[in-house]
Amino acid sequence: MELLSAAMADNIGKGSMIRRMFEAGIALKREHGEEAVCDFSLGNPDLPPPPAVADGLRSLLGGMDKPFALGYMPNGGFDWARNALAVHLSGEQGVPLTGGEVILTCGAAGGLNSLFKAILNPGDQVLGIAPYFVEYGAYVGNHGGVFRAVPSRPETFALDLDALDAAITPETRALILNSPNNPTGQVYSRREITDLCALLERRSARTGRPIFLVADEPYRFLAYDGVEVPALLPLYPYAIVASSFSKNLSMPGERIGYLALSPRMEGREDLMAGLLLANRILGFVNPPVIGQRLMAAALGSQVDAGVYERRRNAMAEVLKEAGYEFLLPKGAFYFFPRAPGGDDVAFADTLRRHLILGVSGSAFGGPGYFRLAFCVEEAVIYRAAPGLRAAVREFA
Repeated sequence: MELLSAAMADNIGKGSMIRRMFEAGIALKREHGEEAVCDFSLGNPDLPPPPAVADGLRSLLGGMDKPFALGYMPNGGFDWARNALAVHLSGEQGVPLTGGEVILTCGAAGGLNSLFKAILNPGDQVLGIAPYFVEYGAYVGNHGGVFRAVPSRPETFALDLDALDAAITPETRALILNSPNNPTGQVYSRREITDLCALLERRSARTGRPIFLVADEPYRFLAYDGVEVPALLPLYPYAIVASSFSKNLSMPGERIGYLALSPRMEGREDLMAGLLLANRILGFVNPPVIGQRLMAAALGSQVDAGVYERRRNAMAEVLKEAGYEFLLPKGAFYFFPRAPGGDDVAFADTLRRHLILGVSGSAFGGPGYFRLAFCVEEAVIYRAAPGLRAAVREFA
């Protein structure tokens, strides 16, 4: 007896690889002990939130005796929270933003779903750059759209503008750009993005409706070696930033994110009205009260990015000594090495036999590679060295 829709069954098959590995890790830890397993499967930041978050929580607790302390509010969040975020993003993006150009959401994922609900007609196409975050296809499909992955350039994961140009059709409604990138750690350069914006302007004019450029950037704060993460809102009139405070404030469980619209966008008031309605009718209703309070208290703060840089360097050392081929990540907290032997699924299984949990690149539209999340203690990274060496020797 069929209980699931065909689409949901397909999504389960495609999208659960990371979670399956995470759950396999729980079973391995139960069998072999917590210290024996090196788990690099999930991008779950382990650093404590910065002190400003705790200060905000204490302040919130002091006001719990007030009416509606945890009550409903407008669908886009408290006006004061949207205004505070707009001031912060004005500095970050280099354009003047108002609270009316910002909506608070249930994480970046909630923001993306609200956006696609607001802009997609059935059959509209959303492009993404492969390798890509595994849930994009589901987010687009939730609202009748079709997700199409466009390969990045081999070896470097840089943008392939010719491939993107060829992929655009009259049905193309948006392009998702994730930089710093999960899973590759790539950061797209200002030149790449400027050329991309020029391409989208030309193609929008040709198709007669705007192609939105959606910057998914929860890792904006985490770039290494002085690499610039260019702001998109000044570069393209139909740019939209989607982000969250899951990584920079280390509070993914609070589910607080946002969308910010370019102030150059014609008709942005109509789009914002659609986003506010979508936020409600999708069942989010409004962003979390506690998350908004913590966000406002901690704007301008972040976890110590130097910790992640030291972990990146440790992981690079371990992988290099073991003989893996990889690009040093420019940002985020992931490595995306080549899978020895070329079969990423088989290699991920081999790593698991050595009590190391990574995710095969096929889950991200990047077959032949595998992902390691280094948001773990350095001791775990160095403890994985013998298993990583042993696994690569099996494919020599």
